[in-house]
Amino acid sequence: MPELETRSYHANNFVRAFRRWLVPYMQSRVMADQFRPLLSYLFTEWKCNVDCHYCWAFNNKVKGMTEETAVQSIDWLKSVGCRVIAIMGGEPLLRRDFILKVVDYGTKNGFFVYLPTNGILMNEDFIDRVGDLGVAAINLAVDSLEEKPGLAKNFKRIEKQFKYLVKQQRQYGYMIVFNTNICRNNIDDVYVLTEIAHDNGISTDVHINEPPYIEQPHFQHLENNVTYILQEDWPRVDAILDWLIEKNSQGYIMVNSKDHLRKMKDFMRGKTYPWNCRAGHNSCVIRTDGTLSPCFPMYSAHTDWGKIWEPNFDKRQLDEMKKVCNSHCLSTCQYVLGYYYNNSNVMRWIMKQGLHGWTGRATTDA
Repeated sequence: MPELETRSYHANNFVRAFRRWLVPYMQSRVMADQFRPLLSYLFTEWKCNVDCHYCWAFNNKVKGMTEETAVQSIDWLKSVGCRVIAIMGGEPLLRRDFILKVVDYGTKNGFFVYLPTNGILMNEDFIDRVGDLGVAAINLAVDSLEEKPGLAKNFKRIEKQFKYLVKQQRQYGYMIVFNTNICRNNIDDVYVLTEIAHDNGISTDVHINEPPYIEQPHFQHLENNVTYILQEDWPRVDAILDWLIEKNSQGYIMVNSKDHLRKMKDFMRGKTYPWNCRAGHNSCVIRTDGTLSPCFPMYSAHTDWGKIWEPNFDKRQLDEMKKVCNSHCLSTCQYVLGYYYNNSNVMRWIMKQGLHGWTGRATTDA
């Protein structure tokens, strides 16, 4: 596969995003009363190879998704108009060959396939194979430069893999994202990781550390958690968020909008505002056994939301639930999805892309 020139690389990703995001969006507006997911999270794994003390999204006693369930999930999502899947865990690369099969089936069926991973189990052979299969984006979860108490995902541990990912990026056309959780003990690292991402021309996506909203019996770090942000940490968190907002204005590539970063300040202080969460209507989670949930925080909920081919999302139930749960959640993906589930915002994005020559380099200002 020939290496893409920079302009061709951006244009290629814009066209791919247009087909996989914008067309399904327009279809969902026409069929607004139907369940039309624009984005689905396919949890192929609920096990993980590390234990980050802020993360409850894994349980090493849960069996991973079968190949049949993965194939059926993709077929079902295609039937309801979805063309974007994020392969989730736990750590998906605990079964690398299985993930290659899922990516292959997804891309052959016209999906924008997004692969989050901590990168530890990634090697050069896997990068080449998944790149050749057409993976659209690789999201590297990295919280610090070196390992810290409660933070196992660090840059030094995956530096070799990262350099090869960047080297092969133009060869295969995928995007790379640094995904970082802002904790009380990694604030200084966020500055450095942001600059590493910028120096390598890749995107960043930051989150404010959030304790689990509902009970997670398998989670062992609720007490004396060194990663949880305390009131005394607020000034330092404010400073890093202000710095990120400034860098966003300077053109650093970020999934987070300036507005989203500003709202994180209020969110950590317990102040929340209504926002347009589309979970359960235009996005969903498919658990390892094929059952459904509207979003990450509700993965362990006991509500019956159905399963693939038989969804059971009830708008009234979701609306009532969101009156409470939205005050405990500021998900980047859901927040951006909610912002752009608006015709005027979508039109502004299209116009902005046009002004930049349809290269895909125009960032969101949500």
